[in-house]
Amino acid sequence: MSLALDLSFSHHQGRWRLPGSWAGRDFPDLRMYRELLLAAERGCLDMVFFGDGTGIPSTYGASIDPAVEWGIGFPRQDMSPFIAALAQETQHIGFGLTYSSTFMHPFYVSRLLNSLDIVTAGRMAFNVVTSSRGADAANYGFEELMDHDARYRRMEEFVEVCQELWRSVDRDAFVWDRETGMVAEPGSIRAIDHKGEFFTVAGPLNSVPSPQQAPVLIQAGGSPRGIRASAGFADVVFGGAFAEADRVRHRTLLDEELLAAGRDPARVGILWDLHLIVGDTPGDARRRKEQLADLLPPEASAAQFAHNTGYDFAQLPARFTLAELQAEVIAKQASPMGFRDLVNEHGADTELSREEFFDSLWKVATGYEHTVAGSAAEVADYLEESYESTGSRGGFMIAHPQVTPRDLIDVVGLLVPELQRRGRFRTRYDGTTLRDTLGVPAFA
Repeated sequence: MSLALDLSFSHHQGRWRLPGSWAGRDFPDLRMYRELLLAAERGCLDMVFFGDGTGIPSTYGASIDPAVEWGIGFPRQDMSPFIAALAQETQHIGFGLTYSSTFMHPFYVSRLLNSLDIVTAGRMAFNVVTSSRGADAANYGFEELMDHDARYRRMEEFVEVCQELWRSVDRDAFVWDRETGMVAEPGSIRAIDHKGEFFTVAGPLNSVPSPQQAPVLIQAGGSPRGIRASAGFADVVFGGAFAEADRVRHRTLLDEELLAAGRDPARVGILWDLHLIVGDTPGDARRRKEQLADLLPPEASAAQFAHNTGYDFAQLPARFTLAELQAEVIAKQASPMGFRDLVNEHGADTELSREEFFDSLWKVATGYEHTVAGSAAEVADYLEESYESTGSRGGFMIAHPQVTPRDLIDVVGLLVPELQRRGRFRTRYDGTTLRDTLGVPAFA
């Protein structure tokens, strides 16, 4: 199985102050990331992954103050310069970088990723996302969110343009002939002349092809429309489901869409979102899980949930049903995914008070309900069962360790050796690129 490490929120939602976190170093100290990358590479992990957002959460109470005070989705950096530096400290581990197809331009992003793939010697992945958060949209001149289906059409065209640009320069285009002075064969570099619904791009890319020619493409759509989009181009899918039945359903729908797109389902794995705490003993792991209960005040949890769903929970009525609330979230073109856990816990038609609703949010904000806590053997049992039930393709994305660096050190020191003992995880890297590590076909 594959194992990736999601560092998108390693310092958010109060994690930075739990026992086992760094003392004397604060985000975004490059030395922190260097220690994490070297530890992850010692454990032979496939890659580290950086999600992103460009707006400070401001939906709750129409203010950024709660997010700023409690560190909810804030602060964040563009991680591309960090990756360029960290690539010089490592040799094998890959890097996943996120940019929004809703706001960015494909020529800029394709050229940047081409350069990063060169700097990392072929270890880049591009996490292609659509954006459903109002604070991000406002920074790019949007007064409201783009329609859900339009976001996915734009993403599909965005990826199409990027792929056309990466193909616009042949792998062997550059000859650098010192005798004749020829730099590149003119016929090996071609314009793309793309004219679509959202983009007009002449091309070609004015760059040297990178080791992979194109980065590994990752996409995380969980709706039927998102799954269809990921089946069209993703090399690896990031799966957000936690319940086993939901994972099996996602895998089944993805396989159907892959076949419809003329692609081999056996070649496209899913990395399942995974919150975990590995302890020396089961009791130690579960004790540390309970620390999450006191991590955030209700206002901070509400600010995070409001940012993700686009609904201002400061305006909640005294009593309501989750079904009513979810309908309003969907109408705002935001993401209703976070409601699934609350609906499963309470029932869509159960009437809740404002106070009862807020008491539930800390579990969503901290990932408490989905955190797998146990000994290395117990966690390995869970991973094996889930891996097999979803087709034994892909693996897991260890989501922003609850405590950094403690939880990563325990993964590398306790869980990885257990998986290796069972023959479930590599003991060394084979190949030189991230495509080699993930078993992803070459870009064609």
